[in-house]
Amino acid sequence: MRIVSFLKHGEERLGLDWNGFIVDANLACQALLTKAGEPDAPRLAAALLPSNAKAFLQGGNRCLMQAQQVLEFIQGEFAGAASAAGAAGAAGVSAAEKMSLAGDAAFMFAPASVRLLSPVPHPGKIVCVGRNYQDHVSELKHDVPTLPVLFAKLSNTIAAHGDVVPFPRVSEELDYEAELAVVIGKRGRYISEAEAMGHVAGYTAFNDITVRQWQYQTPQWLQGKSFDRSGPTGPVLVTADEISDPHNLGIRLWLNDELRQQDNTRHLLFKIPFLIAFISQVMTLEPGDIIATGTPSGVGAAMNPKGFMKAGDVVKVEIEQIGILENKIGAKI
Repeated sequence: MRIVSFLKHGEERLGLDWNGFIVDANLACQALLTKAGEPDAPRLAAALLPSNAKAFLQGGNRCLMQAQQVLEFIQGEFAGAASAAGAAGAAGVSAAEKMSLAGDAAFMFAPASVRLLSPVPHPGKIVCVGRNYQDHVSELKHDVPTLPVLFAKLSNTIAAHGDVVPFPRVSEELDYEAELAVVIGKRGRYISEAEAMGHVAGYTAFNDITVRQWQYQTPQWLQGKSFDRSGPTGPVLVTADEISDPHNLGIRLWLNDELRQQDNTRHLLFKIPFLIAFISQVMTLEPGDIIATGTPSGVGAAMNPKGFMKAGDVVKVEIEQIGILENKIGAKI
């Protein structure tokens, strides 16, 4: 299942990606319940399939199962129309016309008609892992860590696919870091490695944009990692059941048209179960928390001359089986 968050008429909503359309999960659930004869469909749908990502994740398997039922309902109701829309699209039919062919459902939208948000717009915690690929450790001439190097990005860093990332006026050293992010789906403390993957809701792409000058001004990295909108995330959250092996995903980053980073998550020094177990010794992990697992080699800071980003650049992170997270670097503010 591919889950998105989006803004429609000024309201934050939870969406499901279906055949290239964005389905408002809660409204579609209401339609399903109404068709089944439920007299108070809005109230029941609010409990079964909430309208925002955090409540959805807190609902765990119950919400996942309901979302799957909604997708099956939509498949039965609209599969034929969507196929016709796709065929018509090949003949040059507009997105609006495609939507009418898909049934003009009040809960189904063409992507261009909504604004995508980060899949989890309000994470409780963003825990990042530094120096977690051997080649990245080597390119920056650091020692290989014996335990995970943890740091935080704060909630002000969250940005979505397509958002413009502002260039901080206080530095010229704006760098990129492509990463696989793990989204927690089940609360836990002192989680064992054996149980860790059961706490994962899914995965998304993450760009740990970093102001290098500020990162290294002190021994603590927080200040260089928490500039506004320096944590683009998305475009979708792919549920854990859809990715059989998160330790075998290609990861790439382009700056404009230049491939800067290319690796595979099999090269993570500390694997996801160990990271979850280790972090949960320090803090309780909650649904919606994000763990960014680290970046491979190829960062701008390691290039000679330095390859930092500039205003107007376009940076793209691609994670296999998830998709492409793209952002433009804005003017200095």
